[in-house]
Amino acid sequence: MNKPSKSEVLKSFLLAVRAQFFVFFGTIGIFGLVFVLGRLPFDLFLYCTELAAFFFLAYLIVQYIRFKKRYFLLQSLQAVSASNIKEVAENADPAERLYIEKLEELLLDLRELENLHKDRQADQLDYFTLWLHQIKTPISAISLLNQSSQAKEAKQISQELVRLEDYTHMALNYIKLEESGAEMDLAEVDLDDIIKKAIKKYSILFIYKGIKLDYEPLGIQALSDGKWLQNLLEQILSNSLKYTPHGTISIFKDPKNAHVLVIEDTGLGIRTEDLPKIFNKGYSGLNGRLHEKSTGLGLFLSKKICQRLGHTLDIQSEFGRGTRVSIDMSRKELAVFD
Repeated sequence: MNKPSKSEVLKSFLLAVRAQFFVFFGTIGIFGLVFVLGRLPFDLFLYCTELAAFFFLAYLIVQYIRFKKRYFLLQSLQAVSASNIKEVAENADPAERLYIEKLEELLLDLRELENLHKDRQADQLDYFTLWLHQIKTPISAISLLNQSSQAKEAKQISQELVRLEDYTHMALNYIKLEESGAEMDLAEVDLDDIIKKAIKKYSILFIYKGIKLDYEPLGIQALSDGKWLQNLLEQILSNSLKYTPHGTISIFKDPKNAHVLVIEDTGLGIRTEDLPKIFNKGYSGLNGRLHEKSTGLGLFLSKKICQRLGHTLDIQSEFGRGTRVSIDMSRKELAVFD
């Protein structure tokens, strides 16, 4: 917070003591009237006025020093605490002390609520983390059983297993990103390695749906968090596969900017009226409502991840022709806290 100027402090002080000025000048006016009606010497009136002005000025100086100290202290507070409030209360009058006592009580209640909220968040995250690890066991068991199934059934089961894994990871990522700050381990990452892992995960869907993949190694190194970046790419690939019944998904770097990764599909596309809302939490659009049940969290989480990583996410689409997702990997300001 910028330090206020002396003129700002003085202006605030004068507004705070304007009632005293009215009383002072009103008193001087009454004295003047008394002296005029009583036909008292004018020199005596001047002397009384000067004496009153001297004491009033001394009073204002003392009050200004106290006001200035408290004003700067309050302006400098970044995190209000009980000790800060007590420091402000040192020169407060009885009425102000009563307000401060009530503020201290409210502050303690707020701290208790914050701690309770943090404990609940931690418990919730622990539960979902445990749930994610536990559900991997039946998923692995189904995968083993799937190997002995007939070819057609095996493909369908494999496809549903991928979706099941997506939803479990999405739930965990949502909880983590909704915390006050998600942990980021920033380092130089090979984008091709991350892309290949994402492609491998969804290879069964490419094969099952007969979708062509157009991708060649990009040779891009980026400063990012490998785990979260992979989550981001997997989410975008999952969306492309979900809304591309047939055709091609292309992964390449933007010819105009080597730091921009592009994932483009020839799928259903997004309606123009839906585009401004696609990053809203829970918004699924026409495609999500008509073609299959959608959580409306995928692009919301993708946007959140990009903000935390300091990347930029941009989506362009034409309904019926496909969607182009651009991720600018150049460094932007990190958004660790919301």
